Amino acid sequence: MQKLNISGGEPFLKPTFIGELFRFCKEELQLDSCSVVNNGSKVTEKWLDTYGKYLDVMAISCDSFDPETNVRIGRKDQVKAKGDHISRVFQVAEWCRQRGIKVKINSVINIHNHEEDMNEQIEAIAPFRWKESVFQVLLLDGENTGDTSKSLRDARDLTITNEQFKAFLERHKRQKCLVPEDNDAMKDSYLNLDEKMRFLNCETGAKIPGRSLLEVGVQAALQDAGWDEKAFIERGGVFDWSRSPEDMDW
Repeated sequence: MQKLNISGGEPFLKPTFIGELFRFCKEELQLDSCSVVNNGSKVTEKWLDTYGKYLDVMAISCDSFDPETNVRIGRKDQVKAKGDHISRVFQVAEWCRQRGIKVKINSVINIHNHEEDMNEQIEAIAPFRWKESVFQVLLLDGENTGDTSKSLRDARDLTITNEQFKAFLERHKRQKCLVPEDNDAMKDSYLNLDEKMRFLNCETGAKIPGRSLLEVGVQAALQDAGWDEKAFIERGGVFDWSRSPEDMDW
């Protein structure tokens, strides 16, 4: 194991827990990289001063740089709670830059933002990666297909065509940090663990938990994961994911 990424939900609902987890991964396990995906609303400078030294990559979710579009996508509660989401993204990115933490931007391209031109804002933030980060809405059974008995949400009216996705990529092709991911690249190329330490298999279009690695060990649990190592490599899953040595002692 070389790299751990924590995503959610919103990981910063448990800031001390994830901070101590990153500390353990760096000091005890000596991992090359620790990263976290979040919406920026709950990141504080106090947390960064305490735990930032254990974090290599801060991935901030930002689907649009237009406030009204963010509301249509569903970020209205976050905007109400913490003010303007877009300003918050820029602020957190700057805090991280000051502390030598790499900044990544994650954007889910959907029916509300696929015609947007984000070039100016991405150049201003200057993330080292925009993706792992630019991907289409991926529909998964039990997750976002609208089945009221199983799904947490309904994202069917957010989906776009491959042509619309390609047009978005063409509009932003000058961004060297752009790493596009279509649905085929996403589905089986991630190793996802749930709270019970079970790999989630997406081969059938749903997140199916396997056996817990706490009960059967890593190798046996991996057999349930449905992970495609070739797809992981081809989508750029291996990259420069550690912070620079000169940034370690800020």
